[in-house]
Amino acid sequence: MSHRSAEPAVRRVALLGVGALFATALAVPVATADARPADGCAAVDAEIYRPPASVTAAPGTLLACRPVDALPMVGDDVPFTAWKVQYASTDGRGRAVAVAGTVVVPRAAWTGSGERPLVAFAPGTLGIGPQCAFSKQLAGEYQDAYEGGNIAALLRAGYAVAATDGAGYLDGQVHPYVSGADAGHALLDIARAAPKVPGSGLSPRARVGLWGYSEGGAGSLWAAQLARSYAPGLNVAGVASGGVPGDLKVVAKSLDGGAFAGFLLDAVIGMATTNPEMPFEELLDDEGRTAVRDAKKLCLVGTLARFAGGRTENYTEDRLTLDQIFALRGPDGRTWGQVVDGNKLGAGVGPAGSGARYEIPFPVLQYRGLLDEVIPAETEEATRQAYCAARIPTQWNVYPGDHLLGDFQAVDDVVKWLGDRFAGKPMPGNC
Repeated sequence: MSHRSAEPAVRRVALLGVGALFATALAVPVATADARPADGCAAVDAEIYRPPASVTAAPGTLLACRPVDALPMVGDDVPFTAWKVQYASTDGRGRAVAVAGTVVVPRAAWTGSGERPLVAFAPGTLGIGPQCAFSKQLAGEYQDAYEGGNIAALLRAGYAVAATDGAGYLDGQVHPYVSGADAGHALLDIARAAPKVPGSGLSPRARVGLWGYSEGGAGSLWAAQLARSYAPGLNVAGVASGGVPGDLKVVAKSLDGGAFAGFLLDAVIGMATTNPEMPFEELLDDEGRTAVRDAKKLCLVGTLARFAGGRTENYTEDRLTLDQIFALRGPDGRTWGQVVDGNKLGAGVGPAGSGARYEIPFPVLQYRGLLDEVIPAETEEATRQAYCAARIPTQWNVYPGDHLLGDFQAVDDVVKWLGDRFAGKPMPGNC
């Protein structure tokens, strides 16, 4: 791994695994006014995280922004200018919402061809507590995330970065963890909002790359699937998605009762947030209600530690298994299984002009760690195979590490791959 930006602490985390991360929450200021359209990026920090009373602006509209003096997670080896932003997006039910994130632009002039490229970045799992928001972690207000080195590598290459927090991290909200449409919309919309930040120098015509790993891998791939219909004006050059939990049913059954069971609880909460009509709270017993309350306050390490070994049936009154929960129906007749299957990646995809539900007119990079202990290899392989079968140009890389190391090991390759896409180089794939 050659990228200098993975600071020593992050390298140690990679070697020790997810469980070695340590977190200390800092106080978050309370908003006192509705977010408002930005005028010279004069918002105070609290306004970035307070949701507007209503959102009527078009998706991708900049609602508020403020300069950020430093991003400790990213480091300072590349001079940059950064802003926290709040922007308009669309949730998984088609409703207008506000989302927060971070826009970072290198100070050095872009010397490549055309406009400076922009990479829209979706972070990996952070936990669903409000303090876990990626923009807060990048700015040093909390430390539990691990992908500052990814951002630094993009800045060293001269690319601007628009990193979304994802939906549901504003005050009083719940993050809709693993909801595909929520994640895809939030990522595409920060790419649309970034050029509107005063002083960013970014162009709405710039080439855009999409990137994410783990939860972010699913989010970036959902953004790729939705881009043509939801954000046709974006000049997307390619998407890089690693550690992708493509089939949530497969992932859920693997996580249940294991060391990473906290991810499953977050996923259940996320699905219930996007689908409030489905049976959820009425299924819980006292232990389940306590678990849900705790999960909504925790970030990555706290979630893993608190819920390691947890089993679904231990949180429900009737000791329901996952299969029994998947069979439960909501008031519209859909089962939980059908809701979860609606978030399966690779279904209904095709190249431009194919008439597929999700037309993808740009190349795709998918990758994973060979020893991934969090996301089952079968679903990662199946998502790649679905893209190959649909004749979408797809590059597939495998790295020797586990889930966390796979993220770090791929950074240099991903940045180079995105650079080739920005340069318009052909990518036949290796299907």
